[in-house]
Formats: sequence, C-alpha cells, structure tokens
Amino acid sequence: MRKRVVSITAAIGITAVGFAGLPRPTPVIVWNASASAPIGLYRVVPGTPQRGDLVLVRTPRSIETLAGTRHYLPAGVLLVKHIAAGGGDRVCAAGGTIFINGQPVVRQLDADRAGRLLPRWTGCRALAQGEVFLLNMPEESFDSRYFGPVPTANIIGRLVALWTE
Repeated sequence: MRKRVVSITAAIGITAVGFAGLPRPTPVIVWNASASAPIGLYRVVPGTPQRGDLVLVRTPRSIETLAGTRHYLPAGVLLVKHIAAGGGDRVCAAGGTIFINGQPVVRQLDADRAGRLLPRWTGCRALAQGEVFLLNMPEESFDSRYFGPVPTANIIGRLVALWTE
C-alpha cells in the first residue's frame, strides 16, 4: 500500500512539474479595466491586426519595470492599445507632439498625475516591417508616445468588443 501511495505521489509531482514548463495559454476573453481604452469585455481574435485595430499586447520589456514601479499596471498585465502606425509609416516626435505621416496625432505629457517625469520617445523614422506604434487617445495613456515602437511579435491578437461601458 505504501509503495502505491509513493508511486501515485511521484506521478502527480512529475506531471505538475511537466505542466509548469508549458507556455501559458493565449487568453480568449479579456476584461479591460483601464480608462485609456473602452472599459469592457473583449474577445481575442487571432490573425494579423491592421492600423486602427484595438489589440492585446505584451508589455515591452523596456518599460515593464517602470510601469510596475509606478503602479501604471501590475507585472504581467497585458496592454489594450490601438495600432496607430505600422511598417512603412513615418512616425516623429517633435515639440511634445507625435506625428504620423506628417499629421499631428497626440501630445506627449511631461509628467504623470503624480508629477513624476515621463519617459519620452524621441525620433523621426519610418517603422520597419514587424513594428507598430501603439496609441490610445487619452493623453494619460501609457503607450508608444512614451516607450516607442513595439515589435508585432508582442501582439497577442485583435480585440472585438463583447460589452463595453
């Protein structure tokens, strides 16, 4: 009897260790609680998103620590952002304004609500294939205006609203 209990316990342990190494499943339904995009319930749709689409995105590693330290979002939380520009589009930051293909789109704030200086993406360049520039319209949105272009590999999927406030 004792051998059987030990064998079952070992099998459960080995199985648990095996599952721990598997990649996390892609979410199918997500809830957006951030006011930078419509609050609500969304379905994640696979495929290639286009300019204007609302997408679910992994936080770029370059800003993950800052976002967590300042409590912009908890570690591991995915971003909900619109694709404002993609490969071939020219994106520029000048005088606190983001321009896409020569048109002013959004302002960059100097500081967050707590008065802390925000990082500022600077530059003027055509995005490469495999890059997107993510923007939401509220000025307080923590997006590419502060951290720059994001690899399309960070995009998990396009979001389709099921219910929004």
